[in-house]
Amino acid sequence: MSDTIPTTADIDLIQRAIPHRYPFLFLDKVKDIDPSKSAVGVKCVSMNEPQFQGHFPGLPVFPGVLIIEALAQTSAVLVSLSLDLVDSGAVVYFMGVDKCKFRRKVVPGDILELRVDALRGGGKVWKFAGKATVNGEVAAECEFTAMIDRRGA
Repeated sequence: MSDTIPTTADIDLIQRAIPHRYPFLFLDKVKDIDPSKSAVGVKCVSMNEPQFQGHFPGLPVFPGVLIIEALAQTSAVLVSLSLDLVDSGAVVYFMGVDKCKFRRKVVPGDILELRVDALRGGGKVWKFAGKATVNGEVAAECEFTAMIDRRGA
């Protein structure tokens, strides 16, 4: 990477920052990156995604646990960029979730904005507050922790 941390990440940079791939990559871009502090992931929800075959036939709803996963992936991109771990082989693992609430359904055609704010970070274990919104309306919110594993680095 360069000496400066980008304020946005396209799909190419996301895939260099985290190991997730289709069908388990739930980010299209990350924007508003403030190193070690916050970022906003964007997930464009499409009917073509495999989870809608069974969740639920005839009534597609994006699973709440995948919203939380998308928040975690956003935080992993933030950590990877903040600590210059892109292309290093390091992995950020999701460790736990607290205070999780689901407020509205997310359906195909929705654009999820995934705001993560670091509550504690800089070391091996980070804690985040996450909020997922659609058109400014809260879909889900939680606090979660993640751990950096540099063994691949």
